[in-house]
Amino acid sequence: MPARPDPLPIAVVDNHTHLDIRRRDVPDAIAPDGPDERTTRDVAAALAEAASVGVDRVVQVGCDLVSARFTVDQVDRHPSMLGAVALHPNEVPALAGAGRLQAAWDEIERLADHPRIRAIGESGLDHFRTGPEGHAVQEESFRWHIDLAKRTGKPLQIHDRDSHDDVLRVLAQEGAPEVTVLHCFSGDVAMARECIERGYLLSFAGTVTFKSAHEVREALAITPLDQMLAETDAPYLTPSPERGNANAPYLLPHTVRGMARARGVDVATMCAAVSDNAARVYGPW
Repeated sequence: MPARPDPLPIAVVDNHTHLDIRRRDVPDAIAPDGPDERTTRDVAAALAEAASVGVDRVVQVGCDLVSARFTVDQVDRHPSMLGAVALHPNEVPALAGAGRLQAAWDEIERLADHPRIRAIGESGLDHFRTGPEGHAVQEESFRWHIDLAKRTGKPLQIHDRDSHDDVLRVLAQEGAPEVTVLHCFSGDVAMARECIERGYLLSFAGTVTFKSAHEVREALAITPLDQMLAETDAPYLTPSPERGNANAPYLLPHTVRGMARARGVDVATMCAAVSDNAARVYGPW
């Protein structure tokens, strides 16, 4: 287990984490190669460990029906946790093929009504793990989630993998929700500028600390402080110097410090910005 990083000077929010997932393998990949093993891990201990290094609030993301139910259960148990629920784009083709997509949407909508579920997400498009045969139904589901976010007045957290142009196209066609967050932003400067002009928030993960992620750091460097968030996407995207281990909210300080370096500000300034932005996006915990 990686050592705890030095505490941050100002407490921050982990904008996107999956406390219900434990990885069987822990490669440096963006996403798991095999099925996730959901566990009843000690969420309270994970939250306490995060708080000890200055990560005192989290947004737990449930992105299939099992994890969405888990999220709704847990947000009532932990004052430092708010939730988001949706159907991950890679879940959608199988649900559609089984004739269960409408029923799944209906349940997500019911779960999203919970007052401590403060966002719809993660929804979007993934052209890396889903082939062309699944793109149309992914887009249909993305449009449904955009509409749900607008109907409920809740922020939308977007998953975008190898789908930048199509994500921006669908958002323009549908009209983005008032608050739109690009989770684990992976675009370049041009995409960042487009998102910034549209008023979206960009959430940066451990990738900003990867040596190869020059484009992501360049995008972060031009992002206004009032349009950025910080996240782990735990247990994935573990930041340097802990790559090769499972990620967790207590490792977020490595990412926040990497963000500060890329943005050319001190760590306290970055902490204050991402904390204030999260409070503006999600409301009080």
